[in-house]
Amino acid sequence: MIGNNVHGKAVLHARVSTKRQAEEDHYSLAQQLEALREYASREGYEILEEIEDKGYSGANLARPGLDRVRDLVAASDVDVVLAQDRDRLARKVVLNGLLEEELSKHGCKTKALNDYGDDSAEGALMRGIQTQFAEYERAKIAERTRRGKERKAREGKILRGPKPPYGFRYNAAGDGLIVYEPEMVVAERIFRLVAEGLGPQAIQTRLHDEGTPSPTGDPLWPRRTLEQILRSDLYKAHTFEEISELVSAEVLTSLDEHAEYGVWWFGRKRTTEHSISEPDGNGGRRYRKATTTRIRPKEERTAVPVPAHLPRGLVDQARAALAVSRAPERKRLARKWELRGLLRCSCGWVMTTHTATSRGNGADYHYYVCNQRKDRGRECDCRQRAVRAIEVERVVWTFVSNLLREPATIRVGMERLIEEERTSQAHNPEHEAELWAQKIADCVQRRSAYQDQQAAGLMSLEELGSKLRDLDSTRRIAERELAALKDHRRRVQDLEQDRDALLESMAEMVPEGLDSLTGEEKSRVYRMLRLEVTPTTDGYDVSGAICTFVTPSV
Repeated sequence: MIGNNVHGKAVLHARVSTKRQAEEDHYSLAQQLEALREYASREGYEILEEIEDKGYSGANLARPGLDRVRDLVAASDVDVVLAQDRDRLARKVVLNGLLEEELSKHGCKTKALNDYGDDSAEGALMRGIQTQFAEYERAKIAERTRRGKERKAREGKILRGPKPPYGFRYNAAGDGLIVYEPEMVVAERIFRLVAEGLGPQAIQTRLHDEGTPSPTGDPLWPRRTLEQILRSDLYKAHTFEEISELVSAEVLTSLDEHAEYGVWWFGRKRTTEHSISEPDGNGGRRYRKATTTRIRPKEERTAVPVPAHLPRGLVDQARAALAVSRAPERKRLARKWELRGLLRCSCGWVMTTHTATSRGNGADYHYYVCNQRKDRGRECDCRQRAVRAIEVERVVWTFVSNLLREPATIRVGMERLIEEERTSQAHNPEHEAELWAQKIADCVQRRSAYQDQQAAGLMSLEELGSKLRDLDSTRRIAERELAALKDHRRRVQDLEQDRDALLESMAEMVPEGLDSLTGEEKSRVYRMLRLEVTPTTDGYDVSGAICTFVTPSV
């Protein structure tokens, strides 16, 4: 354990990635900070700041708390960053190494209460081994958990979640589904309405008027929930022969060959989550979690039979109607929506486009409407009315074209945006990119060296496999971080190119030429300026590179 009496200034850092961890005694933020305060007091450190990362994974370094730590170290005289465990700073060996190297350039060290060794090379080696072992243990636990779940599914048992699928309840053992008639009647009605030719909005209205709540208790059924039910194999009856091709012989012996079964899929999709840091437009940064979901092909999943209730013909008929329910594209001239994707409703949702055709004269009328209100109809809390496209486009262009006649305003605004984007990835991104590129090259060299050692009999195949898996994990992390840095560099370059292109075109264009731009050209100008427009009761709030907050009158 750490025991050397060192005096200096310290920053305390605590992190939990889930609500459950926040509630557990060992991992709660309060417990971590209390232990860190005791250590700092015992070792004679002056605490500069206590920083928390609540609800963020340690799988990457893009976290508001850790960014605050890095900014403090870069700007202040910080001697040490303290954490209860080293994986509170970062869960990966390679990320801990990068963080340590960055902080060391400012004369700062990282210390964890469970560290072994001192500041010697041997101590650094021990800490590296300790972090690697913790990472190895997490990987083994995750792999054992996954294999245990998959084995259970192969035995014909489902994995119990927070709620059973709609129309079902869990059996007494919690490893199977039984039909729940009250909900299954509603599911059957949904299939029949689709088979009769009703669309999602009509079904939403019908169920709402009948007082049938959604699976979450909401009076309005989300379209996504309706589509999930209609496409789920839980409700499609499969014959014994069809099921026999999906499950093992052991599972098949427990089934009735004269019965039909639905299918619950284990491993249907794989979702990964990561944090993203980006400029907030006001000189600071905002953080959001992004997820990537991949639907796996059926051959990569595990099928678990469940009781079937709905007629097979009804489900097939509803799915066929769903496949052809998309209205064919109307033969009309494509409209150039100048503000597509740039309008945001006051409720926070993006506004989408909508075209209505008069039954009297067949004329088209174009609007921007709140996507939330369009989806939820009269059950939506948003009261923003549809905005006539021709009106808002005229008002916004009048406002923007007047400012475009002032190149100095444009230049200042664009420079501000570029600087915000550039500083959003602090801590010497060029150097970080070099480190990640070198890490990838090292992985390639070490892979070849390990293979040579195995060929020479110095390493078993099992040891080689373990080494190569570790290398592949490190390489994937390095490639992901390097790609993020390249994306950031590309965004800065795009902003600089937009600035130069916009200023150049303005210099060549006479003021009267602004009025002759097409809708597509206006939209391109708006995107260069990173424009965002919000309807208000008085007009429209416009923000972007050319202004911080301006409301032109209607």
